[in-house]
Amino acid sequence: MYLKNTTKKTLIAKNAKVCKSIFSKTFGLMFSKKKSLIFIFNKEKIIPLHMFFVFYPIEVSFLNKNKIVVEIKENFRPFSFYSPKKKAQYIIELPKGTIKKSKTAIGDNIELK
Repeated sequence: MYLKNTTKKTLIAKNAKVCKSIFSKTFGLMFSKKKSLIFIFNKEKIIPLHMFFVFYPIEVSFLNKNKIVVEIKENFRPFSFYSPKKKAQYIIELPKGTIKKSKTAIGDNIELK
C-alpha cells in the first residue's frame, strides 16, 4: 500500500504491508526485517502495542477514522510496550526516521492507496 501525507505533500511509504487478520496484527514486525506496516481496524479504539521480538526501534502513527494523525510514537524501542492516549482506527508502523523525513505531524491527513 502507498502512504502519502496529503497535508505536507510528502511520501511516507511505497510498499506498506496491510495487516487485517488477527494473525498478521498479532505478529506484525516480530522476527522480521525493517518494513512499513498498516493495521486496519473496524472502528476507533485504544490499541496498545508491544515490541516483543522486534529487534530495532520503529515509529508509529495513529490515525482516526478520517485518516488524520491523532498521535505519534517516535523511537519505539525493542521489547517495550506502549498504550496510546487517543483512539485510532489505523496504525502505521514505520522505520525509524520516516516521520521526520516525511514531516508528518499530529493533525496531518494521510492517504492510503
